[in-house]
Amino acid sequence: MPLPYVLLSAAVSLDGYLDDTGPERLLLSGPADFDRVDEVRASVDAILVGAGTIRADNPRLLVNSPRRRAARAAAGRPEYPLKVTVTGSGDLDPDANFWHTGGEKLVYTTDEGATRASRLLGRTADVVPLGPALDWRALLEHLHDVRGVGRLMVEGGGTVHTQLLRQGLADELQLVLAPLFVGDPAAPRLFGPGGYQGGRLRLLDTRRIEDVVLMRYAPTAPGTGPAPTAADRQWLRAACDLAARCPTSRTAFSVGAVVVAADGTELARGHSREGADPAVHAEEAALAKIDPADPRLPGATVYSSLEPCARRASRPAPCAELILRAGVRRVVTAWREPDTFVTAADGTGVLTAAGAEVVVLPELEALAKAPNTHLPG
Repeated sequence: MPLPYVLLSAAVSLDGYLDDTGPERLLLSGPADFDRVDEVRASVDAILVGAGTIRADNPRLLVNSPRRRAARAAAGRPEYPLKVTVTGSGDLDPDANFWHTGGEKLVYTTDEGATRASRLLGRTADVVPLGPALDWRALLEHLHDVRGVGRLMVEGGGTVHTQLLRQGLADELQLVLAPLFVGDPAAPRLFGPGGYQGGRLRLLDTRRIEDVVLMRYAPTAPGTGPAPTAADRQWLRAACDLAARCPTSRTAFSVGAVVVAADGTELARGHSREGADPAVHAEEAALAKIDPADPRLPGATVYSSLEPCARRASRPAPCAELILRAGVRRVVTAWREPDTFVTAADGTGVLTAAGAEVVVLPELEALAKAPNTHLPG
């Protein structure tokens, strides 16, 4: 199921602490960065914080700039983004600023918490129960499918950030580093302990803002099962972008492929008709660049904009077979192969019959099809 683009936003000290939430609050950022945060808020469809942050900080979570609010309205969007909170218990203060400023409010909670939250808040907010326990993927699917949220900004707290990162659901981390040491062992830290995805994050951008530094990171490590992660979507999007580089053909699809190790290291990429070979397929081109003895291949994921082929006339082995021979057992694709050139092609069937995991992300199908619109069917 499609999910919103999830952007985590936080400011930390040099020794890794969040803004102090006590009565004598230590602000890590300055006016210029607060304005940047306001700009980001104005760009998103919804802003989410945990219930603990509401209790500790009593935030309003507004777009403060009248100009930005006017621009949202002119574009046909609500003046303020949807405000969202998450609580297991439903223990919420109905007098908090969160409920009495800005636009619509939404609470995600458990079945048990929904009873309490509804009693406390009345008509102040919509309350959505997610079952006996909080389920982040179900929450994000509901935000996307029911509330139309395409871009979600998560402003905390540390528990929420930790859970989204650990589950591979964060598309981007915007981290502001302040030139301060807090040194208080009781101060909250940005992330808690636990098992995070392996691999290094990719640095997307850095920017100096007065005396703080904004760093933007994206995850790189592929998922490990049938549930797609944010990194899976990013790598598959890269494969779809590669398909646009293919020389146009009336007799073959334009496809891009990327092979990524379990730790997020890109091993190779390729696209259809790459180089001087008019018959080479994307997965074939990418795998040919990797040493067959590379020990990272069995744990790697192949991202292909189109389902790997199961039959072909131009080569002895189809791409599904090449993937299996390489030892790869996870494939992520955007588009099942139509009958344009091969009737009832079923690369997925070939792969799954051999024990490989195939994940299809239909939300990227249009991007994968774009370089192939000239073909019949």
